Amino acid sequence: MYKVFFKDRLIFLGDKNESLNFEGMVYAWTEGESLEGLIHQFDAEEHREQIFVVAEDVQVLFDHFRSCFKYIEAAGGKVYNLENQLLAIYRLEKWDLPKGKVEKEEEIPEAAIREVEEECGISGVKIVSELKSTYHTYWMKDKFVLKRTYWYRMNYSGNEKLVPQTEEDIQEVKWLAEDQLHDFKANTYASILEVIKE
Repeated sequence: MYKVFFKDRLIFLGDKNESLNFEGMVYAWTEGESLEGLIHQFDAEEHREQIFVVAEDVQVLFDHFRSCFKYIEAAGGKVYNLENQLLAIYRLEKWDLPKGKVEKEEEIPEAAIREVEEECGISGVKIVSELKSTYHTYWMKDKFVLKRTYWYRMNYSGNEKLVPQTEEDIQEVKWLAEDQLHDFKANTYASILEVIKE
């Protein structure tokens, strides 16, 4: 099953069995049918918190869903230091985790490390494990964008001064202890909460 954050609402893509306990609109998709109308309808009907689109072949469904958007891949990190504090960035009045676009010819894990280091002004970050990817949508130049972000659990053992990458609109970078995460969670994106929980 795929879970796509749509302006902090949700579109689920799965098979009929997965939708049995779903409360809300379920739409059965058949191959050859366009989903663009449904996506625009969901965008307009802001009272709908979530919809479930089902199909015989979930991968074929997802491939078609993806074709309705400009598709972008990004990578980032859920980074902890030796004191088990989480590395957080504050950008555009929201708390976030460091991440950014994967460049052409770049390996995804390399992109994740590069983005963390560039956005936070540190070096020597190490990947521990891969986490679940998140999917979210947004508008850009009158086109819906679907972004897949690959996430990695990372460790950092250095003590460099954190430096926000201001050209990426990052206002602040800081380490947050477990008991300081309340404000972060209260002012972040739904997709980032998924990563924090994992």
